[in-house]
Amino acid sequence: MSQNLQFPTINKAYNNTFKVGKLSIGLVVPLESYDIDAKPTMSEHIQLIQLAEELGFSSVWLRDIPFEVPSFGDVGQMHDPFVYLGFLAASTSKISLGVGSIILPLRHPAHIAKAAASVDSLSNGRLILGVASGDRPEEYPAMNIDFDSRGDRFRESFEYITEVWKDKPMFENEFGSPYGGLDMLPKPTAKKVPMLITGASQQHPDWVSQNGDGWITYPRKAELQKKLITQWRQKANDFGCEYKPVSQSLYLDLVQNNDAPPRPIHLGYQVGVNYLVEHLKDLENAGVNHVALNLRFNQADIKQTLHRLAIEVLPHFKN
Repeated sequence: MSQNLQFPTINKAYNNTFKVGKLSIGLVVPLESYDIDAKPTMSEHIQLIQLAEELGFSSVWLRDIPFEVPSFGDVGQMHDPFVYLGFLAASTSKISLGVGSIILPLRHPAHIAKAAASVDSLSNGRLILGVASGDRPEEYPAMNIDFDSRGDRFRESFEYITEVWKDKPMFENEFGSPYGGLDMLPKPTAKKVPMLITGASQQHPDWVSQNGDGWITYPRKAELQKKLITQWRQKANDFGCEYKPVSQSLYLDLVQNNDAPPRPIHLGYQVGVNYLVEHLKDLENAGVNHVALNLRFNQADIKQTLHRLAIEVLPHFKN
């Protein structure tokens, strides 16, 4: 890899979390095990996030799940992501705050842009905004929005948000126009909040490669992940785009036996520390820059697991 490659300079969260050729480790909120019930208890949720910050995890990630959808079986942190991000901005001081991902078609982009800029400003540049088109069809009729149009709405919303963060913006699309001298305040700390596109978001691969400040993709074996990341970055390069980071999640059930081999679970592994480090190293070599660990199915005590990860895993991935 060329030593001259570097990611764009955006805000504190983006440039602390993503380093070329390096992998950082974050956590998906809530930090608790709730494998049987779709709803977490949210017990000690702020204290656990503060512990994660103290232990050196690079980020925490929220999700945008407006309804409890029985077929989906998970409500995430339950609280609205932007409200919760504001609470976390006041409860932490250095950990990056991510959301993976805001469902653009379900919200007006002016509200998303205003809320994201507010969190970024209040947290001193600690917000990373993942965005997606949504994959739970039941939510769309609940908001009287056509599910099949989500790809077009995603693209128009993405454009609206990027434009409205500019000074005295002048543009028009299907969501509206701020003509007439309108301006949106506050502005993000770095003129924009980094937006990472999740999956394909119903877009052509060329569009995904050209737009956004990075890519959030799904857990895969390292060999396949490397192939897809290489293709994505090559497309971006062909269009003259900057070199951008890649992030993914990974469900984890960390067992006591450090040498325990991996056993597949939903989008991740039940595994010992040694294989986990090996797998994360493989992902790092494949071009992944950040992994957000999800402990929903973790059977051991969460505080104990956070301490084990901090002592036995994080030192292998110091940026």
